[in-house]
Amino acid sequence: MAKARRLCVLILAATLSGCATLGDNPRDPLEPLNRAMFSFNDAMDEAVMKPVAKGYRFVLPGFVRTGVSNFFSNVDDVWVSINQVLQGKFLDGLGDFGRFLFNSTVGIAGLFDFASEVGLPKHSEDFGQTLAWWGVGGGPYVVLPILGPSTVRDGLAFLVDTQVDPVWRINNIPVRNTSVVIRFTGRRAELLDVSNVLEQAALDRYALLRDAWLQRRRSLIYDGDPPREKEEFDDDSR
Repeated sequence: MAKARRLCVLILAATLSGCATLGDNPRDPLEPLNRAMFSFNDAMDEAVMKPVAKGYRFVLPGFVRTGVSNFFSNVDDVWVSINQVLQGKFLDGLGDFGRFLFNSTVGIAGLFDFASEVGLPKHSEDFGQTLAWWGVGGGPYVVLPILGPSTVRDGLAFLVDTQVDPVWRINNIPVRNTSVVIRFTGRRAELLDVSNVLEQAALDRYALLRDAWLQRRRSLIYDGDPPREKEEFDDDSR
């Protein structure tokens, strides 16, 4: 996993060194390289990740998979809360930290999401969104190895996210790597049905996933209410 993060740094550095001449799309100037990385990720997914995710879903009953997902989601709420505060959304940050405390106790280490049932909804915030709130533009779209769709800003912010992520901070390497794999496998299993639909419906899956990811990312940055989109590729900042 550490090697993968170093590879991401190298790819992002190459992107920053001069990426505006390879493609016609101003939001995706690295399209030829991105399509190559997309093909690599797609092959890896078909050969390894998708079969493992199918096995995970086949072996574990639904309530167990939900418990695993809830556990990692509860761990994430700490960093979500901090990012809310960094964006000046103090009440939301307090609510997210309250979610963590409530689910960590009443929800038995986060295995059960009772917080949502008592009016503490789940939010999705990361350091990339915080940078966007601070006015940092997204930069070009880039497909990272294994991790998939991102932007220069969000790819660099991901490195910060991993440094403060309690799962990545586990000192016992086998336990840490196992936890990361389980979390990733669980998330991939949740997307199995969606990916199957995309494979059947999309004529150009790369373009469809890129546009859908950028649109969703923009919506997350603006908490579901983005302003009218500008023409520049780095318009996803506050």
